[in-house]
Amino acid sequence: MDIPTLAAYHCLAFVWYFFIAYSIMHVRTEERPSEVFLYGGQWKYLTVLNLVLQAVFYGVSFLADALRLIKKLRCAKCVISSRDLLFSVLAFPVSTFVSISFWILYTYNRELVYPKSLDEVIPHWLNHAMHTAVLPFALLEILATPHRYPAKKKGLILLGFVAFLYISWVLWIYSVTGEWVYPLFALFSPAGLTAFFTGSLAIIISFYNFGEFLNRMIWGQSKFRFSILF
Repeated sequence: MDIPTLAAYHCLAFVWYFFIAYSIMHVRTEERPSEVFLYGGQWKYLTVLNLVLQAVFYGVSFLADALRLIKKLRCAKCVISSRDLLFSVLAFPVSTFVSISFWILYTYNRELVYPKSLDEVIPHWLNHAMHTAVLPFALLEILATPHRYPAKKKGLILLGFVAFLYISWVLWIYSVTGEWVYPLFALFSPAGLTAFFTGSLAIIISFYNFGEFLNRMIWGQSKFRFSILF
């Protein structure tokens, strides 16, 4: 994409994610199922955190495009570095994990991740916006522009650290309320839960590697040094 088209796309994507995040944050409190919105509110769900993450990413991406359009290349270079780090380490692997893991578990037994009581509160279009559309958006971003991935060790350490923070948040909520963020977790023994979290981390790391692979296959290496100029 040329820069004006890319800027328009990133702006629309930012507005979309901001709207979806705003919509889920303003679900009418009197209609919220009490067993779902306990301690931590929506902020305990990876889906909601991912919406905020995507809005931040596309906001940063639009800022990078705008700086390139007005020829502020020195500032653009710094913003592009932040954009690429956000996308490679978090935006792509997390959105892919959220979409694929949600629909696999939903198909197996929706009560484990998305109780039927939520259908009366969250419309179907919003469910698909949160759990389905995030994947094609992530893939389209790879097709739209090249991204420079960090050194593998650095990228995986950052991804692992963020995963550790979220798991710690989930365990803290359980220690305070005695309720799991997702009913699925109640099925596991402590050893089983450790294995589940470890397996989930391995899966999200595989999505990180998959994103890097797609980025390299589509754009190669030569595009990166020129991406800021055109």
